[in-house]
Amino acid sequence: MSTRVDASPHLLRRGVVIASIVAAAWGLAACSGSAEFAGSDASYAEGGQAEAADAAADDGSMAEESTDDRALIVTGAMYMTVDDPINAADDAVGIVEGAGGRVDARSETAPSGYDGGSARLTLRIPAPALDAVVDDLRTLGSVDEFSADSADVTDEVRDLDARISTLRASTERIAGLLDDAEDIKDIITLEDELAGRQAELESLEARQRGLDDQVSMSTIDLSLTTEPIVIVDDSPRSFWSGLESGWNALLSFLTAALVVTGVLLPWVTAAALLAAAALIAVRTVRSRRDRTTAASSVGTQAPEEPAASGGAATDGDG
Repeated sequence: MSTRVDASPHLLRRGVVIASIVAAAWGLAACSGSAEFAGSDASYAEGGQAEAADAAADDGSMAEESTDDRALIVTGAMYMTVDDPINAADDAVGIVEGAGGRVDARSETAPSGYDGGSARLTLRIPAPALDAVVDDLRTLGSVDEFSADSADVTDEVRDLDARISTLRASTERIAGLLDDAEDIKDIITLEDELAGRQAELESLEARQRGLDDQVSMSTIDLSLTTEPIVIVDDSPRSFWSGLESGWNALLSFLTAALVVTGVLLPWVTAAALLAAAALIAVRTVRSRRDRTTAASSVGTQAPEEPAASGGAATDGDG
């Protein structure tokens, strides 16, 4: 009986000790957890204050930035009448390339019966030199029409820069986590996330390059043509106009005939002289041949006359 009474207080004291140890351990864990949480909150608060300070600094710098420093995309078109479109196009290329620009497109049309040809060029001109280049292009001929438009993309440029900066930082953090990862599932997840963000970053950077090119290089479409060839219909429409047209046609014919006569007269004269010389030569040869023939016939008939006379005398005598 006494043993049972002595054991109960001993067990009670052991239970109290165990409970005290558990409570102390729980309290230590809670304190350490709250300390860590407080530390994280403090670091987060410090980071937020730093970001707020950076944002305030950015806002201040943007407020101090001049309102004229804007990102503008300038496009325009110029239509000109020139004497020779092909040569004028070569001169335009020299002007643009001399200012540090380039020609993105060029097309030419050969002269025809209705016009003197044409040329079209797409010129990319550095934005600071746009006005000077346009003034130089005006000297190539007469400007029929010129127009220029500008689009303000300042907000788009700043938004794109911010997105690229944020995405680059996020990509670097994921790359760091991937270097420290050991579990295969975590590695696969981080690699997929990193690949997606890198693809998005490359797309934004390509868009940024294109936007920068449009802002830094203005675009002017230049069209070069000549004065159109006007075909006048001068066909007669009344009696007097017909009479005038016939008289003009007669004068034109006589003029052409005189011109042809003047061209052919030396040849005709030379041909006539040659023909006369040939005729004289033929007649001379023919006359000599006739005289020779006559002389031959006279020579053959002369010896027969004495015989005839002798016979006649004999007959008389007899």
